[in-house]
Amino acid sequence: MASLNLHHLRLFRAVARDGTLTGAARILNISQSAVSTQIKALETALGHDLFERRGRNLVLTEAGRIALDYAEEIFRAAEELTVSLASSGRRRQALRIGALATLSRNFQMAFLEPIIGREDVEIMLRSGSQETLLRGLEALSLDIVLTNLVPARDKLSPYLVQRLDEQPVSLVGTPARLASGPETVAEILAGKPLILPTPESSLRAGFDAMVERLGIMPRIAAEADDMAMLRLLASADAGIAVIPPIVVQDELATGRLVEIARLEEITEVFCAVTIRRKFPNPLLEELLSPASP
Repeated sequence: MASLNLHHLRLFRAVARDGTLTGAARILNISQSAVSTQIKALETALGHDLFERRGRNLVLTEAGRIALDYAEEIFRAAEELTVSLASSGRRRQALRIGALATLSRNFQMAFLEPIIGREDVEIMLRSGSQETLLRGLEALSLDIVLTNLVPARDKLSPYLVQRLDEQPVSLVGTPARLASGPETVAEILAGKPLILPTPESSLRAGFDAMVERLGIMPRIAAEADDMAMLRLLASADAGIAVIPPIVVQDELATGRLVEIARLEEITEVFCAVTIRRKFPNPLLEELLSPASP
């Protein structure tokens, strides 16, 4: 097979990102015919069609998707080489992390603690939905995804899931919520206004199963899909929050919030999701090796 031409790969990546020859040519400031000719040359070198036409757009074939993954990896390695050689002899490593938008910030900081402040490390954090983050992982724009939603896996799944931590879940509220005296968990769940995660969360699924088993119809004062908002609502005394204590550790330490009761049946599991790569980021080994598989 003929040697790959990096210029052809760069043109191919531009077309894949834009979806049209015209747009890619405009971005690259060359003629559309030149782009078309060189894409065909790359397809000939690889022995596969990389695009199929759908209307006015070009869509990646299966071979094209594989080629784009490798192209992104090649150009990323080239960028890291440039950065490394330009850093006065010190190799600077970049770590691209995606975190579920609703994930505890305190947990994220605890995970990153071993590399925070290192002069040879650049940390890039992105938050978003599970679907968006996993797409970024597959496109090699992210090195790792932190989540509490374990992605579905089968024989064709590219994901490697590593369990990082398991945190307890508690009923948390202001000290005023303790004024009525001690109550059982069932009494609190049945009689007090509650602040809950939204139904699509794994934490809410466990809570709903628990109250169903207990035969309790909870009084829902508020729902939120963001742990930071649950913390703020609890601090504002909107009700008693169902939340992992790690999320409100600062408020618990200062006494602004108190742990009223532990929900022994529920835990919050935090996971790291990666994919198999020929050139894994060496920082991942430092962060994941202490964790249990």
